[in-house]
Amino acid sequence: MVNLIEMSNISKSFGGNLAVDRVSLELLPGSVHALMGENGAGKSTLMKILAGVHQPDGGSIRKDGLEIAFASPGEALESGISTVFQELSLLANLTIAENMFLGREPVTRFGTVDYRKMNAETRKALGELGLTLDPETLVSELSIAERQFVEIAHGIKADASIFILDEPTAALNAADVEVLNRHIRRLRDEGKAVVYISHRMDEIFAICDTVTVLKDGTLIGTRPLSEMTPASLIAMMVGRELQDLFPPREKAAGDEILSVENFRIDTASKAFSLHVSKGEIVALAGLEGQGQQKFLRALVGQFQPFGGTVTIKGKGLSLPVGHEGGIRQLQAAGVGFVPEDRKEEGLFLGLPVEHNIAIGLHARARELSVAKGHRNTVADVMASMNVKADGPSAIVGSLSGGNQQKVLLGRYLAANMDILLIEEPTRGVDIGAKSEIYGLLRDFANKGGAVLVLSRETIELIGLCDRIYVIHDNTVVSEMPAASATEHDILDAALSA
Repeated sequence: MVNLIEMSNISKSFGGNLAVDRVSLELLPGSVHALMGENGAGKSTLMKILAGVHQPDGGSIRKDGLEIAFASPGEALESGISTVFQELSLLANLTIAENMFLGREPVTRFGTVDYRKMNAETRKALGELGLTLDPETLVSELSIAERQFVEIAHGIKADASIFILDEPTAALNAADVEVLNRHIRRLRDEGKAVVYISHRMDEIFAICDTVTVLKDGTLIGTRPLSEMTPASLIAMMVGRELQDLFPPREKAAGDEILSVENFRIDTASKAFSLHVSKGEIVALAGLEGQGQQKFLRALVGQFQPFGGTVTIKGKGLSLPVGHEGGIRQLQAAGVGFVPEDRKEEGLFLGLPVEHNIAIGLHARARELSVAKGHRNTVADVMASMNVKADGPSAIVGSLSGGNQQKVLLGRYLAANMDILLIEEPTRGVDIGAKSEIYGLLRDFANKGGAVLVLSRETIELIGLCDRIYVIHDNTVVSEMPAASATEHDILDAALSA
C-alpha cells in the first residue's frame, strides 16, 4: 500500500527551542492515526508543518510519492490536507456560512457574493453532521461545542484526502462525539487518512488503528493499537502506569462543610440530598447531561433550581443564587468555581499569569478598597503548582492547556478557598499535567479543603475521588465509595435508575 503522506526526519526550532527533532511519520489511506504525547511533545508543531502553518528546518514531506512543501495553510488545503486546529479559528463577527467559505466565496454572474449558494451548501454540510443550525447565524451566538462542530464541518466539506483533527472533541458531549466518530469512520472507509490528536484514551481506542507517540519533540515509536492497552500507552507516553497517576486517598474525612438537602433541579425532578466534608474529593458521575452541571452551576447562580436548602460551613445559602453576583458571593463564603471552559469563562487570556491569579484575592476584598500587590503570593503559587511560564508577566493565553488550568486553580488556592466546585478538571490537558493537577487537588483536600467535581472521564473520578454520587434524570440515584467503584458499577447505577 502506497503511503498518502511520508514525513521523514522533520525538525523545527523556535529560537533556541528544538520543538521537533528528526521525527518521521507515515499516513496510510483508509486509516485513522492517533498522534499522542504530553503538552509540548511536538504534536501540534508537527501537524502545523504538514498543514503549511510552519515550514520545517530539516527533513522532507512526500505526498503520493512526490515531494511537497507548503508556504501557507491555503496551499496545503489545495493539495488535499484539511486541518481542524485545537485553537478555534472561526471569526465570531461572521456568519457560519461566511466562515465556511472565507476566502473562496462563490459569486453570481454579476460578480457579487452568492449568499444563496453559500447558505445552501453550508446547510447541507452541517446536515451531514446532524446539525440544524441556521447558516446565517453569527458564530458569536454559538456555544463552544457548536463552534467546534462548525470547524469540523468546514474541514470535512473540503475535498481533501488527509484530515488533521487536533483535539476535536474537547468541547463535545458523548452523543456529539459519536456523531463525529461516525463521520471519521466514513472518511476512513472512503480511503482518506485521518490524524487524530486527543488526550482521551477511550476515543483513541474506539476510533484509531495506529498510534504514534512523541515526547520532548522526539519520536518514541509507532504501534498498532491492537497491540496496546490504555496502561501500556500511558507508560509509553510518560513512563508511568495508569494507577500511578492518582495520589493516595486519605483514610478519614473531617467535619461536614457543604450540605444540600431536598434539592430539586426542576419541577419534574425528584428531590435529593448530598454532603461533602473537609478532606474529601466527591464526584458527580453519570451519563452526559443528566443534571450534574445544572446542580453545580445552581450553587454559583448560573442556573436557577426549583428548590432546596444549601448550607456552607454552617450558614444557609439563599436560593436561587443571584446570576450577576453569585460567583462573587460564593467566593466571599470561601467557595471557588472552576468552569469547564477555562478560555471563555475562567481566564483572562490577554492578561498576565499574575493578574489571573491575583484577581481571586481582589475578589474577596471589599468594593472600592485599595488594590494590594500580591507578587510574593503569586510567585509562591506558581512555584508550588509548577506552572511552566516565562515568569508571572507571561500572558496566560500563551501557556499550554495544562498550565492554564493550573493558573485557574491557583487563583482559588491563593485566595485560601475552603471548597472548590470543579467542572472537568483536566479537559484538554495531557497525561503528565493531569497527574500534577490530581496531586494539587488531593493536597488541597489533605489540608482541610473540600472538592466537588464532575467529569466525563469515569476513570478520572474513580481514581481521584473518595466518594461518588451517580446522577440520573436530575437527581442522585446512587452513592458509592470510589475506591471500590468500577466503570460498570457507575454505568449500571445510571442505567438502572
